[in-house]
Amino acid sequence: MDAIILQILNGLDKGSAYALIALGLTLIFGTLGVVNFAHGALFMIGAFCAVTVQRILNLSVETVDESRTDFLGNPLKVKTPYVENWFGPEVGATIIDWSVPIAILFSIPIMLLIGFIMERGLIKHFYKRPHADQILVTFGLAIVLQEVIKYFYGANPIPTPAPDAFSGSIDLGVLVGFDPNAIIYPYWRLIYFAFAALVIGGVFAFLQFTTFGMVVRAGMADRETVGLLGINIDRRFTIMFGIAAAVAGLAGVMYTPINPPNYHMGMDFLVLSFVVVVVGGMGSLPGAVLAGFLLGILESFASTTWATTTIPGINQIIIYLVAIIVLLTRPRGLMGRKGVMED
Repeated sequence: MDAIILQILNGLDKGSAYALIALGLTLIFGTLGVVNFAHGALFMIGAFCAVTVQRILNLSVETVDESRTDFLGNPLKVKTPYVENWFGPEVGATIIDWSVPIAILFSIPIMLLIGFIMERGLIKHFYKRPHADQILVTFGLAIVLQEVIKYFYGANPIPTPAPDAFSGSIDLGVLVGFDPNAIIYPYWRLIYFAFAALVIGGVFAFLQFTTFGMVVRAGMADRETVGLLGINIDRRFTIMFGIAAAVAGLAGVMYTPINPPNYHMGMDFLVLSFVVVVVGGMGSLPGAVLAGFLLGILESFASTTWATTTIPGINQIIIYLVAIIVLLTRPRGLMGRKGVMED
């Protein structure tokens, strides 16, 4: 039982990333009808927002410490971060330690701005073009963004640790009645799942209970009629594109302590996230979230020693096998609207 619980937790961890990225993809497809293959790059940019904040907070000034000497007897040169000079050693060290959570505040306006620029500068010209054209242009944009990140940050993964308070693990087994050390799980992965649940709940609440969200949902169902009522639905859809970009960016920021950011991480998640969207149902927000967590749990169980020994490589193909089965039996996905992807 403890092994099953552990695999479910691992699945929820992976599913959180899949669900957040798929949620943004579905928001864009449901509102604008655009297949955005650059969405994985937004996840990557969010992760590098955290890297950038970490580097900014670690900017240092070099001073000479007369009380200390090097091996030649010369006064020792010491680098002190500016934040420690400004706020004191203890407060400054705490700010640097919490660089990833601080990056959330930094990334939200950045990702909103990038989303607006992408939609107004490029995506809007492809609304009425075939999906194949949309895929080609957004995939090309993703490659460009990937190479820009590679140029400025290099090709190697960049460690971005979680705050020290959440860098360890918790004994979940004791909390639910198991023997000590039966279920040990990292704090930050639990925080990532809780954060994903909070963001997903916030997006659904925004769409469900605000006037803006109600108009957006009406526009998703019948864009032309909403436009005839005198509502500037295009402007609202542009804002939703920015929100979708922010959701992907936040997913990337919080994922950095789990997997050190690298320039191709967006592509790594992009294909899997599109599979999640297709399985959940194109345009279905609940379907994207459900499929994200479901496929994350299936992938986790398929990665166990028993599964990989029984069927070698099953962990690499399980998501695609599920997608094939779903598309053969229910082309519109688990919760897709009737007629979508069925003609």
